[in-house]
Amino acid sequence: MINIRKLEAELWESADLLRQGSKLTSSQYCMPVLALLFLRYAYSRYKMVEAEILQGRPMRGGRVMPVEPNDFVAKSALYLPREAQFDYLVNLPENIIDQSLKTKDGQDINSLGEAVNYAMQLVEEQSEQLTGVLPKTYTMFADDLLRELLRIFNNKTIDEVGGDIIGRIYEYFLSKFAKAVASDDGVFFTPKSLVKMLVNVLEPTQGVMLDPACGSGGMFVQTGDFVNQAGLDANTSMTFYGQEKVEYNAQLCLMNMAVHGLNGKIVSGDEANTFYHDAHNLAGRCDYVMANPPFNVDKVKAESASAAGRLPFGLPGVNTKTKEIGNANYLWISYFYAYLNEHGRAGFVMASSATDSANKDRDIREKLVRTGDVDVMVSVGNNFFYTLSLPCSLWFFDRNKHADIRDKVLFIDARNYYTVVDRTLNEWTEWQLRNLQAIVHLYRGEKEKYQRLIKAYWAALSEHAEKHDSYAWHETDMTFEKALGILDAEESLYKETIKKQQETLKATKGKKEKDGIKAGIAADEAELELTLSTKTMVTEAVWLVSKFGEDGIYQDVPGLCKIASIQEIEEKNYSLTPGAYVGVAEQEDDGVDFHERMNEIHAELAQLNKEANTLMAEIQKAWEELK
Repeated sequence: MINIRKLEAELWESADLLRQGSKLTSSQYCMPVLALLFLRYAYSRYKMVEAEILQGRPMRGGRVMPVEPNDFVAKSALYLPREAQFDYLVNLPENIIDQSLKTKDGQDINSLGEAVNYAMQLVEEQSEQLTGVLPKTYTMFADDLLRELLRIFNNKTIDEVGGDIIGRIYEYFLSKFAKAVASDDGVFFTPKSLVKMLVNVLEPTQGVMLDPACGSGGMFVQTGDFVNQAGLDANTSMTFYGQEKVEYNAQLCLMNMAVHGLNGKIVSGDEANTFYHDAHNLAGRCDYVMANPPFNVDKVKAESASAAGRLPFGLPGVNTKTKEIGNANYLWISYFYAYLNEHGRAGFVMASSATDSANKDRDIREKLVRTGDVDVMVSVGNNFFYTLSLPCSLWFFDRNKHADIRDKVLFIDARNYYTVVDRTLNEWTEWQLRNLQAIVHLYRGEKEKYQRLIKAYWAALSEHAEKHDSYAWHETDMTFEKALGILDAEESLYKETIKKQQETLKATKGKKEKDGIKAGIAADEAELELTLSTKTMVTEAVWLVSKFGEDGIYQDVPGLCKIASIQEIEEKNYSLTPGAYVGVAEQEDDGVDFHERMNEIHAELAQLNKEANTLMAEIQKAWEELK
């Protein structure tokens, strides 16, 4: 398994080198480092696509015909001239002047910084949307510093990492050493699992997609992956539009899209301030809208926002003295709805407080609910963001809901459903994401999609059983619960075997014998990891099947999900907080008498208070004696 956290720590080391070796601000040195990461990832993708192109490549004169830029365009990939390839830069000798290197315009290249600048220039020439985006300021850094950065990024892990890596690493950088940038306008970036949840519920296939607060472009990347995995081509099926007020972030977005082979139209700067501009003139024209806007923005000019339109439900509360909107959450919510065409879908991240905020917000929410276009509401727990620990909600609109659910909303409370990455970060795994998506499928009456997921669980389990063939796996009435028991036994067996091998290793003296035992331990540890991974997967299958069965019969599950009617929502004063509808999960009896345990706790507390008072008296006495 790829250790993303280890990779991030290595990248932090590289940024720390820049901090020590220069006097640049965080915003100045973030971009050069991320652009090197971009170049490294672009090179990884280039080599992968090059290998695909060379398969079955025609020969001429006994030699395989070389790859050309057009070959990469056909595969929606970025072509890298030799001087822009990462291994070329890594392997440049220290005495660059002696190499007599020149640009294609005949300019001398006298330092590693100039060589990296030239590489960025060459990359921009291969992509119109990257023109003027990549930094060319590497001569600010000493060559030995740049060489060390290249060395740090030249690791195999980056080759194995997919998805929105630039957005994730950028977010990590902000949390580590760029707090000033992180707090600018309250901007932070969307974790991959939240983006995937948005995409999974919206299920984009073709049409116009807008992210009016696009940050580093994670929504576009995950949408592209989803469309491509469905057997379509994202660039021909989708048209991507983005607005990002912070130009720095827009540059990251364009880099991120380019390295994933996506084309898009991204506007940045003042004209991309969504509060005052519909930069692409997309009101009422979007098939999909996705966003993670900054939460709780204040001091938005009410008159300018009103003049900019896209407010089908009116303005939120305005301070009559300052003529400013005190909280812009419902501006964003109104925009996301206004951008949709008659069959459009929207999915976005929003502050949890917006689901039941009062006054004008409540009035807008009532109008919104009465349209029948509110589709799904999901509560998300703490620690899903790097830079903030606050909970949030995922909102989904669908202007073309099926008639059977036209007057209904699916509420999911997922605050207690997640996987802990570490002390400060939670996420949804791939199987957890698919389980949450499965609940949405049942709500929409798409039982066949639910059953496909169950088949996927069985297929993954069967693959494990074939590799770990034993009598236990041949039971005719196998269930996921029984499979968990078998996996528990496998886990215990591997752990016991590894323990015995480690004991044998300690008592063994010969090097050859030690090496053999170490190899056996490594092999068993790898098998143990596979067993634990399968066990995690089957645990998720049990979680899902215990609630909806293998056939997929939707039912409201206390503490998790409920389908509520508009009438029920009206009765709760148009709150869209999932917890208000799903209730609390039934607690299993743990055999502990509540009142008895509370009495014990009070007795323990009384004893602790008594001991504390005694200690304070002794301290006071000692203090008096010192006077």
